[in-house]
Amino acid sequence: MTAHDLPVLTTRRRLVEIRRRIAEQGLAAVLISDPADIRYLTGFSGSAGRLALSAERAVLATDGRYRSQAAEQLAGAGVREAVEVVIDTVAGQRTALAAVLGPGEVALQAEAVTWSEAREWSQLLGREPAAVEGLLVEMRSVKDAAEVARIEAAARVADQALADCRSLLGTGITERAFARQLEHRMLTTGADGLSFDTICASGPNAALPHARPADRPIGPGDLVIVDFGAAVEGYRSDMTRTFHVGEPDDEAAAVLGVVTEAQRAGVATVGPDVPCFEVDRACRSVIEEAGMGEEFVHGTGHGVGLVIHEAPWVNGSSATVLAAGHVVTVEPGVYRPSFGGARVEDTVLVTAEGSRPLTHAPKDPLVGVQH
Repeated sequence: MTAHDLPVLTTRRRLVEIRRRIAEQGLAAVLISDPADIRYLTGFSGSAGRLALSAERAVLATDGRYRSQAAEQLAGAGVREAVEVVIDTVAGQRTALAAVLGPGEVALQAEAVTWSEAREWSQLLGREPAAVEGLLVEMRSVKDAAEVARIEAAARVADQALADCRSLLGTGITERAFARQLEHRMLTTGADGLSFDTICASGPNAALPHARPADRPIGPGDLVIVDFGAAVEGYRSDMTRTFHVGEPDDEAAAVLGVVTEAQRAGVATVGPDVPCFEVDRACRSVIEEAGMGEEFVHGTGHGVGLVIHEAPWVNGSSATVLAAGHVVTVEPGVYRPSFGGARVEDTVLVTAEGSRPLTHAPKDPLVGVQH
């Protein structure tokens, strides 16, 4: 499925729903500053913009660089007639947005506005605006069919890119060079961006969960963690596979086996009405029973969508209950200083009946050494 084959993604109903939620909080209007939230509500993906929402009006303010882009993207999202676009200087944009915010109780997004910007809005409005947190978290966490289609398309690109590149791990290639090859393959076979900076960590570097690719050659006997993802129309995939160059010794085989079994248990637990902490527990109990509990040093997963880390959070303290439409990762790992580590991760869709992995690259860790 190419980008042209994806179902139309419209946002008009989202505007209706967010207005309902704003009113429930006793607010007359809200200024949306988070770029992902603006894209979610309007389709606009520009790097500079603010969206003011009241019961009567929606105004997207940006600058002249985005005149054509804003019109095209709002039309594509089905909200061109529902959202006014103001193209102006920063001062002109703020005046237009302030007119929408009006005299009633208004709020700024606490997590997306700096202290200095909040002070500027206080002066412009002549009063202290309220702060609202997590306004769109719940809405964005449940994906509709069009969103799922884009995440799944991104996952297919990543699957294919890894299939095309994995044999390079046995050639003595460096971590950095392998990461660049994988990224190039994604960008030339359907991705319009990367989910995040690719992780390729080998040997002792694999003991660092978020290691940056280095100029270390990948050699025989190395465990290699590859964590990467593609983006399609803003929606992201996330996948990790751990490889071993040549036949693993007993220690490497044990770590790989435990992590793979823990990940399998976690994926099997994902489903509707399941608290997130139970998914974490399913993974963690396998690793703890193997005596490696202290070497699993992070949460089990997170939501994936317009940003790579978003709600719901899959960890031991999260009581969020999974529901159909949630897209989460399951990514247990074991990290052993000076030795290396292993992590296996899939992006998983929660369905009404259970769950369905969106990433499908094989988990066979063996990579042959090429001479």
